[in-house]
Amino acid sequence: MQERRLGPVVGLGTWNTFADDAELARLVVDAAFDAGVCLVDSSPMYGGAERSLAPAVDGRRATAIVATKIWTPSLDEGRMQFARQIEWFGRVQVEQVHNFVAWREHLPWLEAEREAGQIGRIGVTHYDSAAFDELERALRTRRFETVQVPLNPFERECEERILPLAEDLGAAVIVMRPLGQGALVR
Repeated sequence: MQERRLGPVVGLGTWNTFADDAELARLVVDAAFDAGVCLVDSSPMYGGAERSLAPAVDGRRATAIVATKIWTPSLDEGRMQFARQIEWFGRVQVEQVHNFVAWREHLPWLEAEREAGQIGRIGVTHYDSAAFDELERALRTRRFETVQVPLNPFERECEERILPLAEDLGAAVIVMRPLGQGALVR
């Protein structure tokens, strides 16, 4: 499998994948890793996906790249989300601020956690091209090392603005919805 900055070009997202089903998570993660995947993406927004993912990647932490998110306007809740992630995964390779929720407020403590070695890279995400102006502003701070955006044959808006900017800034790109929310496999 072709590799890039974050490993193989194909990762495993956990949105609507296995929720609270740890047994299903193990089966899906085993199949994905057997196929060469090593990056798994999750979020507190995805129900019990993080909790189910943790035992599924247990024993694979030497190779698993865990990309998850902080998703709350509350700094206290953000720190609690992170504490749970550390409890489940031990370390987070990519911690993303999900959909810009309080990104300016969360950045200082996330940067401190990165300096302490608990986080590998800090990223930012958004699912809607209407938010790309703010996404550009966030990236231009040079405080984010990854960006996650939708990219598929139906959603190509990031190709003109976000992908060139990410390349210029040296930010790794994580693609969401590469199969067009399933439209490409129907």
